[in-house]
Amino acid sequence: MKLKSLYLTDYRNCEDLELNFDKSKTLIIGKNAQGKTNILESIFFLSGLKTPRTSNLTELIKFNKDYLKIEAEVLKSDTDINLYYVYNTEKKREIKVNKVKSNTKDFKSVLKTVLFSTNDLLLLRGTPQDRRDWLDRAISQIYPAYDDRLSKYEKIRIQKNNYLKEYAKTGKFDKALFDVFNEQLSVTGSNIIYIRLKFLKEIEKIAQEKHRTISETENLIIKYDCSFLKDGNSIEQTQNSNTFSPRTSVGEGLGERGFSIEQIQYSFLEALDERKEEEIRRGQACVGPHRDDVAFYINNQEATKYASQGQQRTIVLALKLSELDIITQKTGDEPILLLDDVLAELDDIRQNYLLKSINQNTQTIITSVDTILFEEQFLKDVEIFKIENGALMNP
Repeated sequence: MKLKSLYLTDYRNCEDLELNFDKSKTLIIGKNAQGKTNILESIFFLSGLKTPRTSNLTELIKFNKDYLKIEAEVLKSDTDINLYYVYNTEKKREIKVNKVKSNTKDFKSVLKTVLFSTNDLLLLRGTPQDRRDWLDRAISQIYPAYDDRLSKYEKIRIQKNNYLKEYAKTGKFDKALFDVFNEQLSVTGSNIIYIRLKFLKEIEKIAQEKHRTISETENLIIKYDCSFLKDGNSIEQTQNSNTFSPRTSVGEGLGERGFSIEQIQYSFLEALDERKEEEIRRGQACVGPHRDDVAFYINNQEATKYASQGQQRTIVLALKLSELDIITQKTGDEPILLLDDVLAELDDIRQNYLLKSINQNTQTIITSVDTILFEEQFLKDVEIFKIENGALMNP
C-alpha cells in the first residue's frame, strides 16, 4: 500500500496544499503550529473518518470557510484508488471512491494507517477512555464491522440511560423494557469484549518481543480490565452445571483459554442484575465495555503506578510497532506509519530502535521541527518538505 498524493482544501490551516509522495520515507519539517500535524491528521482521518483531536468535525474546516476537502491517490494491490471527502459547515458530507459515491464501510477499507504522536506517549497516564479509544481504533482497521458494533452498543446504552432518566422523573418502571435493554446490551457488548480480548491477546505476543528487545530484562503483560471478567482470565464451566464460575490468576495476562462469547454474555447479564439498583439510582448504565480499561504490567507490577516515564514510553513504542505488524498480518496490507513529532520525545536508544524497526518498504511520514534528530544516512533516502502557515516552502 502506498499513498501517492494528498490534496487539502481549507483543512484547518491548509488552504490549498498538494503533496506528492515519491519515496517511501517522507519528512515534513516546520515550526510548531504551522500545519505539520494537520497533514498527518488528514491522512489518518481518511483511514477511519475520525480524528483523536476532536469529535466536532466542523473544527476541521478553515476559519471563515464553508467546507473542507481531502483528496488522495492510493496505490493498493497494484491498483490506483482515488479517495474523495468533503464536509461542510452544515455538517453534510460527501464521500467517493474512484469518483463514485461510497458508503463509510467501503471508504474506510481502502487506507490503513498507524499514528504515533506525542499524545500516544501519555497513553498509560491518560484516562480509561484514552486507552479504549486506542484499542477501538486499532481493532477497527482489522475488523471493519467492529465500528458498527460499537455504534449499535452506544445507541442501546443511550436509550437505556434516557429511559432511566425518564423513570427518575415519572416513577414508572417498566421491568420488561429494562430487561430488553439489558439483553441487547449483553449481546452486543459481549461481542465487543470478545473481539477486544482476542486482539489484545494477539498484540501482546508481538509487543512482548519488541518490548524485551529494548528493555532486555523486562516482561510486558497486557490485561483487559473488565469488572465482571475478573482481570480478563478464563471462565470455566463447572461439571454437570449450566453456570460459570470466574477464576483469577494473577500475572498470566490474557490467559491461554480465553472466553467464549456465551461465557462473557452470561457474566455480563449477572453483573447487570447485581448492579440494577445502582443503575436505577444513578440513572445510567454502570457496567459494560464502555467502562472497561486496559492495564499494562512490567514484571508483574502495574506500569501506570510503578513504571518510570522511560519504561512507559517503551511500552507505547512496542504497542505502536506491534499495531503496524498485526494490521499487516491480518489484512495483507502494510499500513502507512505516521510519526508526529514523536522522535523529539524519545531518548537516543528508543529513537534508534524506532527508526531501525521500520521496514524499508513501509511508507513512513514523519513530522519534526528540523532535521537535526536524523542521521545523514537516514536522510539520504528521505523526501523532505517544509511547511509554513499551512503552505509548502522550499526546504
